[in-house]
Amino acid sequence: MLSAKSVFQEIFDNDESFRLFCSIAASGEAQGGWENGRIATLVPAGERDLAPKIARHGADEDKHGRLFNALMRKRGLEPVEVPPETDYTMLLEKHGMGLAHEKLRGDRPLTVQDIVTYLAHSRVTEQRASEQMRLLRKNFAAHPDVGRAVRMISDDEDNHLAYCHEELLRLARAGHGRAIQRALRECALAEIRIHRDVGLAVTARMGRILRWPRAKTALLSAAVHLLYAYERVGGWRRMVSLRMPERRNALGGPATTASDVA
Repeated sequence: MLSAKSVFQEIFDNDESFRLFCSIAASGEAQGGWENGRIATLVPAGERDLAPKIARHGADEDKHGRLFNALMRKRGLEPVEVPPETDYTMLLEKHGMGLAHEKLRGDRPLTVQDIVTYLAHSRVTEQRASEQMRLLRKNFAAHPDVGRAVRMISDDEDNHLAYCHEELLRLARAGHGRAIQRALRECALAEIRIHRDVGLAVTARMGRILRWPRAKTALLSAAVHLLYAYERVGGWRRMVSLRMPERRNALGGPATTASDVA
């Protein structure tokens, strides 16, 4: 039976597909760590209380990258170069989502509007990350190789999503509500297109590595298109709603550390 669990199990059981999966994930997490680190450094004076939370967010992303690299080392694998069409994080930046890397490489402090843009981008992408990790946690929390990493990353992504909700609501109360809603909508509509394109590219790559029959690759590609159709019609709205989370001040403490899983 074709299911998310069976597809991921195939990917995890094959060294080449597992290496590609972990390399893509590790690269994206490392990029997110760098972005958050730079944003924490450039936070405007009026938002300095936010800097430790942004830094914590970046530290978590760095940790996730190390976890994915450790999972490869555990199987004696080295990372592979991430194919450009599968690089979700870089494609988001290329299409104008979030803050431009050119701005982050500079020394000029960010503006409050920049912080709104950053948090809106994070709220949308962390929704995706939280959902994907919950799916993996549901099916692989007890997996002897990836279970520990999946549980840890899933908890962190839920914290990141809660933090985005809380901080965006704070900024909305401070008078930035319209700018927040506009930024959220733009980010969500861009993200679902890029997620579709990356999903199709990864499916094609995995199909070649695992030698899936054409019918299987076509069926999985159709599922990617179906998800996009649902999100384009109205599913994207789940990415733009804001509500006070149960986890308050989710990034208010020190970053958790993880010993190597290798």
